[in-house]
Amino acid sequence: MSKIALFALGNALIDQEFQVSDDFLATQNLQKGTMQLADGEAQTRLYTNLQASQTYKGQASGGSAANTTVAFSALGGRAFYGCRVGHDELGQTYLDGLNEAGIFTAQQSISEGVTGTCMVLITPDTERTMHTYLGITAELSVDQIDFQPLEQAQWLYIEGYLSTSDTARHAVAKAREIAKANDVKIALSLSDPAMVQYARAGLTELLADGVDLLFCNEQEALMFTETADLDAALAVLLENNQNVVITLGAKGALVASQNEKIHVEGRKVKAVDTNGAGDAFAGAFLYAIHQGSNLEQAAELAILISSEVVAQFGPRLAIEKYARLQQSIELDLA
Repeated sequence: MSKIALFALGNALIDQEFQVSDDFLATQNLQKGTMQLADGEAQTRLYTNLQASQTYKGQASGGSAANTTVAFSALGGRAFYGCRVGHDELGQTYLDGLNEAGIFTAQQSISEGVTGTCMVLITPDTERTMHTYLGITAELSVDQIDFQPLEQAQWLYIEGYLSTSDTARHAVAKAREIAKANDVKIALSLSDPAMVQYARAGLTELLADGVDLLFCNEQEALMFTETADLDAALAVLLENNQNVVITLGAKGALVASQNEKIHVEGRKVKAVDTNGAGDAFAGAFLYAIHQGSNLEQAAELAILISSEVVAQFGPRLAIEKYARLQQSIELDLA
C-alpha cells in the first residue's frame, strides 16, 4: 500500500434517507437533531413505518468518519479507513464504495455479522435525525484494523461515535499510541450532541490527554464544557487541545489555536439536508491543513464544501465536484 496522509477510524453504516414530518418524529419518540442507537428489531419497525408514510430519498454508504475520509480523498489526499462490516452484501457494497472513491481499506474489516444501518430522517427545517442499528460495527476492535499504514500517515482521525463501544475505545487507544510513537498528528470530532449527553465518559477516554485538532459544533461545545457561551467553551477546550474548530452552521466557523482565534463567515445557500455537513467540513479542513494552509484558509475551503453538501440530499457530493469547488476559491497551498 502506498503511503497515506489520513488514517481514519469510524463506524461503517449504510444510510437510508427519508424526508419526514415533525409529527412523525414525535410519534416515533425521536429527539430531533441527534443520533439514537437501536437494536435490529426497532430499526426494522421504524423502516416499515417510514416506507408506509414518508418520502424515501435514497441509500448511501455512510458513517461519520467515512464521509470525512471521502471528502479528504476526493480533494486529492490519500486516505485509509479502518472499520468493521459484516460478511454480507451490504458490507461488500460499503467497502466497494470506499475503494471506488480512492480510499484504501483492509480485507480484515470483514467479519461474521450484520452490517450496520442508519435511518437518516430529514425534517422540513433541513435538520437531520438519525436512528442507528450499529450491527457488527458496534464490535469494532483491534482485530479488524490494519495499523501499519498509520505508522507513516500525517493524521489520525477519530469519530466521537466510537465512544459507545468498549472494543472500539480500546482500538482508538492503540491507534493513539502508534500515532504518538510516529509523530502522527491526531484529530477527533465530538460527532453528535447525543454522544456528549450519553457517552461523555467514552468521549473523554477517546480524547485522553488531548488532540492536535478538535472538531465540534456549537451545541456540542457548550454541552461538553458545560459553559454558557462560546468564548468560555473555547477556553476550556484549548486547555488540553492544540487547535479547536467550532462549526456554527450558516454563521460559519470559529477556529482557534493557542495563539489566535478567528471567526470565518458562512456561505449563503438554500439548505436542504444537513446530514454529513460536519463530516465534509472536517475532511476539507484536514485536507487544506495537510496541504499547508493556515486555519483561516482551511476553514474557508471547509465551509465551501460543507455548504454544498447542505444544499443537496445525502452526506457526500459527487466525487468530481469536490475538486471543482476547490478550484473555485484561492488557497495558499504549499
